[in-house]
Amino acid sequence: MRSLRIVHSEAATSFGGQEGRIFKEMHAMRERGHEVEAICQPDAQLATRLAAAGFAVHTLPMDGVPNYIKGVLSIRSLLRRGRYDVLNTHSRRDTVIAAAAGRLAGTPLIVRTRHLASRVGSLWSYTGLPHCVITVSDHVRRHLMERGVPAARIATVYSPIALPPPVEHSTLRDELGLADSDVVVGCVAVMRATKGHRELIDAMLPLMRTRPHLHLVFVGGGSPVFEQTQAYIAELGMQGRIHLMGMRRDVPNLLAGFDIFALATRQEASGTVYVEAQASGLPVVGTDVGGVSEMMRAGQTGFLVPLDDREALSAALERLIDDPELRRSMGRAGRDMVRGEGMFSPERLAERTEEVYLRWLQERGK
Repeated sequence: MRSLRIVHSEAATSFGGQEGRIFKEMHAMRERGHEVEAICQPDAQLATRLAAAGFAVHTLPMDGVPNYIKGVLSIRSLLRRGRYDVLNTHSRRDTVIAAAAGRLAGTPLIVRTRHLASRVGSLWSYTGLPHCVITVSDHVRRHLMERGVPAARIATVYSPIALPPPVEHSTLRDELGLADSDVVVGCVAVMRATKGHRELIDAMLPLMRTRPHLHLVFVGGGSPVFEQTQAYIAELGMQGRIHLMGMRRDVPNLLAGFDIFALATRQEASGTVYVEAQASGLPVVGTDVGGVSEMMRAGQTGFLVPLDDREALSAALERLIDDPELRRSMGRAGRDMVRGEGMFSPERLAERTEEVYLRWLQERGK
């Protein structure tokens, strides 16, 4: 196997799902024997975490026109000195700086990873600057193909999840004062309008009115949607049945206290939270948007419903709420898919990434 010198660039200073993917990918590729470094802004949380993990991190400001020119020149020098085989960019801002520098430096392979499901505007940062593109789902890949990016220049590499050890006893029901006989539908997602928290509440309401043992739990924070959801729950008088946990760092512990996982998302590039829920042995209910259908097996590990179809969402939830054996069988199927097949493991991410890097390098004669 050819050992590669790889450098990733990321302009974001916060740490979310995209930065988490980069962090996991760099670890997985290092474990396969590749040399991996990063280019970040000085105040980036990703830079701090990578440095603490022993990675070489190069920092420079990327905001504003003066920093654009300085950045291109600085990264061009870095790439020439480092003699990297692959430059992998991730955001539009770092792509227009680092990929431009890569072109000037003659870096053998420049790759842009597309993490988002939103519509692509300008194609310059997908065709003019990088040589190839990695997408986090086939849904995103198809969108780029429809916009004109050649199919041979795009490959899908699913984001991985870190499998937590089994949780012997979840603290969720103790915290909320719920009985073992209560049925808990849970949702883990940052509170944004596109995540469909209100839509899930509206689909659950008719079921909750006739099932006193049924509860809905939201895990995640984010203003102003958290406050808006809190006010809506109070308006409905459902504070004792719909629970807001806020941001938590013990998600596996909370998932282990759910009976069903549901997320009525309106937009999703992939949706790895569904994978995390299935790894915990939960049946899942999701909306058929973006790459969600690629994260589960509809009819086997859970149910997929059309967007904005409240009746279909309620019906899917009702089937699982009222049928404990169906919950168990779908939960087992989901756990087997994630834990047994390894589709979303860091090892599979590294194998697939290595495969596409080497193929593209060979095609480019490098």
